[in-house]
Amino acid sequence: MSVVKSLEHNFINTNGIRLHYVSQGAGKLMLMLHGFPEFWYSWRYQIEEFSTDYHTVAVDLRGYNDSDKPQGIEAYSMSTLTEDVKGLIQGLGYENCILVAHDWGGAIAWNFAYANPEMVEKLIILNIPHPAKFVAGLQTPQQLLKSWYIFAFQLPWLPEFLFRLNDYQAIKNAFSRMAIDKTAFSKEDLNAYRDAAAKPGALTAMINYYRSVFPDLFTSKQQVWIVLDIPTLTIWGEDDTALGKELTYGTDAYVRDWQIKYIPNCSHWVQQEQPVLVNSYIRKFLEESF
Repeated sequence: MSVVKSLEHNFINTNGIRLHYVSQGAGKLMLMLHGFPEFWYSWRYQIEEFSTDYHTVAVDLRGYNDSDKPQGIEAYSMSTLTEDVKGLIQGLGYENCILVAHDWGGAIAWNFAYANPEMVEKLIILNIPHPAKFVAGLQTPQQLLKSWYIFAFQLPWLPEFLFRLNDYQAIKNAFSRMAIDKTAFSKEDLNAYRDAAAKPGALTAMINYYRSVFPDLFTSKQQVWIVLDIPTLTIWGEDDTALGKELTYGTDAYVRDWQIKYIPNCSHWVQQEQPVLVNSYIRKFLEESF
């Protein structure tokens, strides 16, 4: 893609580590947070679309691709991850942003919005439920079966070993097999994700997100969530094999100004599989909100 070649690559020091990010355009900050097992590249279609109106920044989260990969499970706590985002926004010279996030990035974005509401002008979440809905969903057999991998990731070294087999085939399969539209991911795309996961320390860092969050999901008292007063759009690919559509139901009890857009015949990788539709929903939401 031409946009990938024209992006600016930079690093920023925040919260004791160095994060890599790509950027394009000028104006209000639109910050994009990717999920597992991705990196900034998952936002390639959104960067191209929105850099005409915004300063689009897609970061490699800590542990991913070209960002630092600190050792230890404690380095990937949710409070640490949200501090990374705060430092990134401030380090880029902004007081707030439009926060766009998918999967694990979305989990961070939800928590960041609650911790720093003054720093989020608009919130756009793709295929990750509100934290309260996810914790509640894990009390059901239906979602527990879908979330089997969270339990598998608690094992030491074995998940990393399995991901490395056959030239990181499991990383590539995560995209090619889950996607409804099999043409959405080219060989070049799949190799890009493989190459990012193959960087020294990346696999363990990526899986440590799940190891760090595990006790909070199953052993701690459920957090009391206030009503979030930030205009929020959720976009959801309905054929997500990891997260059930029902996890979105009732989110309006936690967000005062909330919209939901479901996309049928679309997998968890919603912004890559249906980029035109996703971009149109985001643009309409932003135009209506300002």
